[in-house]
This record gives sequence, C-alpha cells and structure tokens, in this order.
Amino acid sequence: MKKVTILLPAYNEEQSFGLIRECMSQVLRDNPGYEWEFLLVNDGSTDHTLQQMIRLHSEDPRYSYIDLSRNYGKEIAMMAGFDYAQGDALIIMDSDMQHPVDVIPEMLRWWEEGYDDVYAERQGSKETWFKRRTSQWYYGLLQSLTRIPIQKNTGDFRLLDRSCIEALKRMRETERNTKGMYSWIGFRKKGITYIQKERQEGETKWSTSSLLNLAMNGIMSYTTAPLRIASIIGLLVSVVAFLYLIYIFATTMIYGDPVAGYPTIMVTMLFLGGVQLLGLGIIGEYLGRVFNEVKNRPGYFINSYNGERR
Repeated sequence: MKKVTILLPAYNEEQSFGLIRECMSQVLRDNPGYEWEFLLVNDGSTDHTLQQMIRLHSEDPRYSYIDLSRNYGKEIAMMAGFDYAQGDALIIMDSDMQHPVDVIPEMLRWWEEGYDDVYAERQGSKETWFKRRTSQWYYGLLQSLTRIPIQKNTGDFRLLDRSCIEALKRMRETERNTKGMYSWIGFRKKGITYIQKERQEGETKWSTSSLLNLAMNGIMSYTTAPLRIASIIGLLVSVVAFLYLIYIFATTMIYGDPVAGYPTIMVTMLFLGGVQLLGLGIIGEYLGRVFNEVKNRPGYFINSYNGERR
C-alpha cells in the first residue's frame, strides 16, 4: 500500500486544530486505499500550537510533528517537512484549512496516472480585489523576467511525488522561494482547480510587509533580470546625457545661448544619483543573499521530532 504524507506547517494556529482533525478524518474516509501520515511542523509558535500537536500525536500515531527551534518562516518549515516526510507522495496544505480536502482524490488520481507534480490553481477566493490583482501582476512580472514557466494563481497546495521531494531536498539554500523551485526542478506536471475556502479559525499571519518580502525573495531568488535592467537603465542614462551634452555644445556654439548653470547641474546630479542608488540597492539585495548562503549554515534546527530530541 502506498503511503501519502500531508504536510501542515503551522505558526500560532492553536485554534485550527479541531478543524485539522476533522478534515484529516475526512481524508481517511475518502481515500481508504492509502496509508496516511500527517506531518505537522511547529514554526516557533508562541501560543499552544505545539501542545495541540503533541495531543494529536498521542491520540493517533499517524500524526507526527516537528518542533523547530524558533520561527524560521513557512519556506524553511516546508524544507523541514521535505526532510522528514516518509510518504511516496507529499501533499502540502495550509494549517488554516483554507485548502479543501475534497480535491485530494483528484490529486491522487492524476498521480496514479503518472504525474509527479499535481498543482492546485485557485479558481476563486474571498480575497480583496486589490490583493487578487496585485498577485496577478506579480506573477505576470515574474514570468516576464524568466524563461521558466510559472504556474499562475498557484501556491504550495499541491501533490509531489517522491522524485520531486528528493530533488527539493537537494536544494539547500536558505533564501528560498519554493514556488519557483517547483517549476525549476521540472518533472511531469498537471494542474487542477479549486475554490479557496474562507478562514474559519484564527487570523492570517501574512502581513503586507511579509507578503512584499516574499515577493522580493521570489524575484531575487528566481532571476538576475533586475541586475540586467539596472545595467540597461545606466546605459540609457549615459546615452541621454551624451546627447544632451552635444545639444548644449551645439546651441552654445551656433546661437550663443548661455548654458544654464545651477538648476541644470542640480537636476542632473539628483537624477544620476537616484539611478546610481537604485543600481547599488539591487546589487546589495543580491550580495546580501550571497552573504547569507556562503556561510553554509543549516537551514534550521529542531527541538524535537515526535518528542525525541534531535
């Protein structure tokens, strides 16, 4: 019998555990032909999330849990889940249960037909118009900056075959954008649709700043196009400045027009200074990521796995 792991990263989600138990029970009822593992990752929660995980594990050994040593963020929590998952396939879900479990049978069906990555595409959600639109703009921008196909309106809700899991386990960078990694590793992919549910318990942990940081990480981790864009801007500014120099020289020599002094110098200096700072900022973003990676530190440390110190 094939084994399937459901990975549930959690940060301060103590109120969601009744719903998690209910949804996982539905998974067991709807898919009796598989052996199941429910892998919970406590990402340094400050509430009673860990105690809820311990309780589920004591009541049902199919629930396993990883207690990270601190809050590393969802990307690293999923990295830990990839390392400890035992299934022949892995399904990643949000612990707030906004991902519907009734699409899991369809995921399993396509997996059995030979697909390695069955990703779920949002057909609709209760998010605001602004959030949906900015998400579309972001994925459009990301696709335009890279030659690797990007699945739009998709997140981490997907089924991954063991071959995909092993590929992701070999990618040990700590500045991670897992959504880009899914595309980068390739393998045979299949998209299905789902309607995202409303959050029933607790509040979202994604603030505007954290979403912006995630978006920036996605661009910087996935493509070097911003560096090329900065080079192109620098070249264009140099060309414009050279043409303007010729214009000033010609008007002075032919018509005797006086050269504007202070205002022209100030505008030119401020414009060139802004372009230079933009270029330095982009270089600094990439250099900071290189600085973090060359330390070669482990992506995470854990307090325990199923109560055992590691």
